Amino acid sequence: MAALHPPICDFGAAASDFSLPGVDGKHWTLADCRGPRGLLVMFICNHCPYVQAVITRIIRDCRELAELGIGSVAIMSNDSAAYPADSFANMQRWSQELAFPFPYLLDADQSVARAYGAVCTPDFFGYNADLKLQYRGRLDASGMQPAATDARRDLFLALRDIAAHGRGPETQQPSIGCSIKWRKV
Repeated sequence: MAALHPPICDFGAAASDFSLPGVDGKHWTLADCRGPRGLLVMFICNHCPYVQAVITRIIRDCRELAELGIGSVAIMSNDSAAYPADSFANMQRWSQELAFPFPYLLDADQSVARAYGAVCTPDFFGYNADLKLQYRGRLDASGMQPAATDARRDLFLALRDIAAHGRGPETQQPSIGCSIKWRKV
C-alpha cells in the first residue's frame, strides 16, 4: 500500500460530465448530483484503509453540506476484478450498511477517474455553483488516525466557503490515500 498525495487545486477547472450506474439501480449524471451551490466529487473505494478510517466523517460532512446546497457524489474507479472487495455488490452492501447520503457510482472503465485526474482514494474535488474547481484537498489532518473532537474540518470548511462565496481557500493541504487500482492493459 503506497500512500499518494494528489496535486494541488487547479482553480477554475471545469467538472467533467459523466453518466454512471449507481448502487441504487439508477444512472447518475453530473447534473443529477450537483447542488444549487456546488458539488463535491469524491473518489473512494471499499477496501482502502484511508477511506475506511474517514468514511463516517465523510458521511457527516456530506449531510451537513447538503443543508448548505452542496451536492455530493462518490465514485469507485478501482479494478474490482483485481480487488473483489470493491465489487459492485460490495459497494451496494457498504453504502446500505452506512446509509450513504450521496450516490455511490461505479466507474468500471475508469474513464471518469482519468478525466478528473484522480490519483488516490480518497480524492476530493470541490466545485462551486458554476462547476469550477475550488478545492482539491484533504478531509482533515487525521489521515488514517481517529480525528480529535476539535480537529479542523478542512473539507467541510472549504466547501462551506464555496457555498457562501463561490471560492475555495487559496491554501490547501492535499489528501492522502491509496493509489487508484488501474486495470492492466
